[in-house]
Amino acid sequence: MKFCSHCGHTVAFEIPMGDDRPRHLCHDCGAIHYVNPRVIVGVVPYLGDQILLCKRAIEPRLGLWTLPAGFMENGESSEEGALRECWEEALARVRTDDLYCVYDIPHINQVYLIYRGELTDTDFGPGPESLEVELFHEDEIPWDDMAFPIMTETIQHYFADRKEGIFKLHRGVIERKL
Repeated sequence: MKFCSHCGHTVAFEIPMGDDRPRHLCHDCGAIHYVNPRVIVGVVPYLGDQILLCKRAIEPRLGLWTLPAGFMENGESSEEGALRECWEEALARVRTDDLYCVYDIPHINQVYLIYRGELTDTDFGPGPESLEVELFHEDEIPWDDMAFPIMTETIQHYFADRKEGIFKLHRGVIERKL
């Protein structure tokens, strides 16, 4: 950031008084420009013993499979965002159960909130960000063609919990691999 979005003057990158980390500061109008993590919301849409996956029609990871998920929008709850993403990517309607997975990924400034949700019908299809949408049994999951490790881990938790008959909240911090 070079210029203040409030007044247009140049900004400095320094630690504001009373803070503990550098921020973009405008010495002209006094604005402090905070940059906060992005929240990704999504859902594990299931029907019986199958889950619904989307083949990505956009980068990153074009042509690979994922759960329906995306950035939460201002003015919506995380659950509303998860339902919206499921509709946008898979034209699928779900009835959410519970928050299922929470992952922090500090090195890319992201927080993932993934719900479980039962499909309310089988009327689904690819939205504008998906090439294909398909229901998969566990032994049919295209594990080698998954777009994001976080979604692979979520799906593994889902099928393990399903076998146990108990869906617990999963939490984790994904560290950068060196």
